[in-house]
Amino acid sequence: MEIKVLGTGCANCKALYAVVEKIVKEYALDAVVIKEEDLMKIMEYNVLTLPALVVNGKVAAKGRLSAKEVKEILVK
Repeated sequence: MEIKVLGTGCANCKALYAVVEKIVKEYALDAVVIKEEDLMKIMEYNVLTLPALVVNGKVAAKGRLSAKEVKEILVK
């Protein structure tokens, strides 16, 4: 699984990245976590709200997410 956290480095973006890393470790998910801060690459996903969570190339969620919401997306 490839997980990307799209964000420009704001506090919410950093928090989402930390939550994703924690859940990947906690559930021993076979995943690569990437922090994407390049605005041109972020624009390719056509998202206007950051941070955004991309799982296997598809935008799974946008905006501020709770740890519970992230877990529901990643642990299916």
